[in-house]
Amino acid sequence: MPRIAKGAIPSPNIWNTPQIYELENRAVDPEGAADEAMRALRPWNGATALDIGCGTGFHLPVLASEAAQVVGVEPHGDLAALAVRRCAALANVAVHAAAAQDLPLPDASVDVAIARWAYFFGPGCEPGLRELTRVVRRGGAAFVLDLDATRGAFGRWFSRTVPTYSVREVESFWDRQGWQRRPLDLRMAFERRADLEAVLRIEFTPEVAEQAIAETPGLELPYPNVLRWRYY
Repeated sequence: MPRIAKGAIPSPNIWNTPQIYELENRAVDPEGAADEAMRALRPWNGATALDIGCGTGFHLPVLASEAAQVVGVEPHGDLAALAVRRCAALANVAVHAAAAQDLPLPDASVDVAIARWAYFFGPGCEPGLRELTRVVRRGGAAFVLDLDATRGAFGRWFSRTVPTYSVREVESFWDRQGWQRRPLDLRMAFERRADLEAVLRIEFTPEVAEQAIAETPGLELPYPNVLRWRYY
């Protein structure tokens, strides 16, 4: 059994099928629009950057190419080990097996914190937000990138897969926490049709996945997201 950090929220797509999730990471946002939007709000060149829920470390090398120091935190021990292996040649990257609500970092030690599709889904993530307040230094920023369930076919498929998800409750939560938001029109672009279909099957229930596959011709699909951020 893999080592799982206490209090971790299960992430079935990457936890159960990391090889397929790797295909998804490669497909998402080929233009780099999400990183561009975050950099415009708070650049991380020369900074200490934190990737919360870093998985197998897909985004760590890109961060490390600009940031002075990069820390990846991942609650699933086996995935964290893959992230360590991925970044073995990068002297400015450290990876820890830990949860978002128990970051193994000193107070005021981070300039930019990023969570992509991980942990910060709205009500219930208050412990993780308190940790962000602790570790992000004055002048820093935290970013949360998440699916926008209010838009597009992807949002509709998600809502059918997770019918308990309440957009109103989530938006109200982030408003109360004082975070800002902007929509991002991302896309997924695959090299093979089989990869697109495999990704849809790990993101949605079987019935919804087959509908999504039938509704998606070709190798691309829109992926509406929302970027949330807060300055410290």
